[in-house]
Amino acid sequence: MGLIASVLALFGCDQRKVDEALNKAGDAARSAWQSVQPDSQLFKGIEPGVSSEDDVRRQAGRPEIVWEEENGARRLEYPRGPEGATTWMVTIGADGKVGAIEQVLTAENFQRVRAGMSQDSVRRMLGKPTKIEAFRLKQETVWGYRWWETSQDKAFFNVHFGTDGLVTHTSRSDDPSKVQGG
Repeated sequence: MGLIASVLALFGCDQRKVDEALNKAGDAARSAWQSVQPDSQLFKGIEPGVSSEDDVRRQAGRPEIVWEEENGARRLEYPRGPEGATTWMVTIGADGKVGAIEQVLTAENFQRVRAGMSQDSVRRMLGKPTKIEAFRLKQETVWGYRWWETSQDKAFFNVHFGTDGLVTHTSRSDDPSKVQGG
């Protein structure tokens, strides 16, 4: 990360100069930058209906996972954790073009999580959890998603799974950094 810090210190937020430095430094530096760049820069220049999957990968890097859909579309997952509070899904249509870019850690998506859903269904909807905890005495596993509950406050949306791997219920908890004095 020393290289990234040096690049940022030298060039600040001048994206053109950052790009030039990264081109000189090579693929390892580009990959490191893509993992820490601000969300506002993650998909800069990517246009739905115009840009391709290759364009997305060049700009945002390798996705955490690629979900193959039945209709030939693909969803590229870009979680910004563990400290981040966003997960981006980029839908690539069967035609190879970007169909949509969405931040999926939202109250609207959380309301779609229902008892009886599988872990795979939740993962496809919300992406990689920030944390996974197993509680043997309660016989449950809890996936926690850090998210922006308000424009200034982070919290956790928790999905509780029974031993069968199906959702039993959901809950909310404060972000530990807030509880511990942040």
